[in-house]
Amino acid sequence: MGFLLTMMADNVEHVISYWVMFEKFNSPVLGGFAVLSHWIPYLVFSLPAGALADRYDPRRLIQLGLIMFMGCSAAWAYLLMTDTLTVGLAMLLLVIHGLSGVFWSTATQIILYDLVGKEVLPSAVRTLATARYVGLIVGPGVGGGLMILLGPEYGLLANCLLYLPHFIWLIHAPCGPQFRSADETPPARPFRGFEDLFLTIKEVANSRQVWMMTLLAGGASFFVSNSYQAQMPAYAHDMGLGDPGVTYSMLLAADAMGALCAGLLWEFLGSKSKPSTRKAMFFALVWAVSLAAFALSNNYIVSLIVLFVAGFAELTSNSAAQTIVQLQAPIAFRGRIIGLFNMSALGLRFGSGLCVGLLGGVIGNHESLFIACAVFVIFLGWLNFKRQLTSH
Repeated sequence: MGFLLTMMADNVEHVISYWVMFEKFNSPVLGGFAVLSHWIPYLVFSLPAGALADRYDPRRLIQLGLIMFMGCSAAWAYLLMTDTLTVGLAMLLLVIHGLSGVFWSTATQIILYDLVGKEVLPSAVRTLATARYVGLIVGPGVGGGLMILLGPEYGLLANCLLYLPHFIWLIHAPCGPQFRSADETPPARPFRGFEDLFLTIKEVANSRQVWMMTLLAGGASFFVSNSYQAQMPAYAHDMGLGDPGVTYSMLLAADAMGALCAGLLWEFLGSKSKPSTRKAMFFALVWAVSLAAFALSNNYIVSLIVLFVAGFAELTSNSAAQTIVQLQAPIAFRGRIIGLFNMSALGLRFGSGLCVGLLGGVIGNHESLFIACAVFVIFLGWLNFKRQLTSH
């Protein structure tokens, strides 16, 4: 619940701050910077954040991220109240917001081991992934409602309160180094920058499954990720059916509802839904094919169906890959390996802005999404070939 509220508050701030920036500056460049500032911190700092989670109490790292989140919302509110918001200050807050997510997301995955243990770790990963999508679904609605009821300034102040339950629970949460046995506590190892990055990659390369899932997440992130969502208003407009705002909302909802149904279904199946590299790669293929079909579709109903399938497949593939990485990660490198996975799965998303967004400005949104999906399918074929080769 704390994760869900934090994810919801994260999206509430996005909704309000992006609207404010558009109204005040109407700058496409600033909008592009908002995307880069959200994902590049994951690329640069996910591994150091994992190293910190290995060395220090991950609860305090999550709380640090929450304090930074609350500080960003409060700072946006203050700058709007005093009418002192500038492009430079907006860029600074966007960077701080991106860094907040690095502390929060990596350490959250670490404490799952303390809370549930390996036996039900797959369920815990799916539950968090489902909560993420619930937050993505609910957050924009809550953010829009707060803007209407309280205005953007007081809406942002109210948003600070959504982080508090998670922060308070973490004060005495039953997780962290003091709740682990001696053989579960990794040795304290200093972070050595690029040297540690290469050591972690070498360690990951020793585990075929972890290496495959890290590459899978990185490929999906770099070529496609969620970049198509930023182009969704254009897709809705191209279909020419009624109010673009309504069609846009329905398209986003179909994607998110597919993911939500996937989380609920796999939880219902329980032990029958064991994660595997084959499962992760198969549903990654379904995800890419579904989005390619969406790129080619001019039929609104067909688009809703394939987006629902894409959301279902994305959550299934991502949760399977993440579970495999967390189960296979050696204790001594656990935080670093999870940090490397986040670096691949989240940090490389900036590449999809080039593959789908920038290329879309040249050849069209539909064509760029289809090409990005096709390239990822080729990458997936190569990865599956390597998987079969190493399994013999």
